[in-house]
Amino acid sequence: MKGSIFAFLGGVLITLQGVANSRISQDIGTWQTATITQFTGFIAALIILLFVRDKQWTGFKQVKPLYLIGGSFAAIIIFSNVTAIQQIGVTLSISAMLIAQLSLAFIVDSQGWFGVAKQKMRLPQFIGIGMMIAGVVILRL
Repeated sequence: MKGSIFAFLGGVLITLQGVANSRISQDIGTWQTATITQFTGFIAALIILLFVRDKQWTGFKQVKPLYLIGGSFAAIIIFSNVTAIQQIGVTLSISAMLIAQLSLAFIVDSQGWFGVAKQKMRLPQFIGIGMMIAGVVILRL
């Protein structure tokens, strides 16, 4: 249940962030917006870290270097999100992003990438993704 609440909260905040970033980028530019968003996110995470006082820095050396670039994806995510919202609107942008996320998550689960336990994908999972794609096509009409 706790995971579902955090997933819902994350989805809400991603949407709000995308809309806010799209508006900000109209005034200062998309890459400038991505920079500000990344910086304020860093500051917020740092403040939370200081309050939580989680001393798990010793495991930092055990993280594979490839995984450490994950944060850099955010710059491209922000740029893509802002550009999509400006060009096709919030609803279609978020819908397309959800389909892309779900499709890649489907592959990650089925292949066991990144140390994730392999999941057997069945017909209901394929139907679910197909229904989401159909929904976006209907929205587009």
